[in-house]
Amino acid sequence: MNPGKNNFKFVIVFSIIISANLYAEEKISSVPLVNLENLKPSYEEVENEDGGKILDTDNSILKKKKKVTPTSNKASINILGLDKITAKTTELNIKLGETKKFGLLEIKAIRCGKLKSVEQPGEAAYIQIKDLSDNNNEKVFVFNGWTFSSSKSLQPIDHPVYDVWLISCENV
Repeated sequence: MNPGKNNFKFVIVFSIIISANLYAEEKISSVPLVNLENLKPSYEEVENEDGGKILDTDNSILKKKKKVTPTSNKASINILGLDKITAKTTELNIKLGETKKFGLLEIKAIRCGKLKSVEQPGEAAYIQIKDLSDNNNEKVFVFNGWTFSSSKSLQPIDHPVYDVWLISCENV
């Protein structure tokens, strides 16, 4: 290699970098600051019987979910299911050996018990979850294993539409 060719390439690259910096825009545009003290709270306006508008500050219009408590003495697990598309949660109570559907998932409870750990008390359940939307894989589970109520951050299934968490075990 000729050392003159390398110097020439270096000069060209250096001049391109310098010329690009010379033509760069030096203005930084910013958004005007918002004065947080002048912001008014935004509440939903609800009409009362008289036709006048009132502010809903206690969220009394929202529906309250009713908890269903099982009446049998057979052991069961409580699972919280999240549909990521509609952002709705559903609480399922599944007896051991029973299968229930949650959306396109089929959940079967196999075993359930309390943890004897002093550091992380809670329950553990062995569940099997099938995805019914995939007809080709009837015998393949999306999840087949233990899930723990003490560690909610560990999501037992990796599904694009649903998340499932163990809440508790009953009558164990």
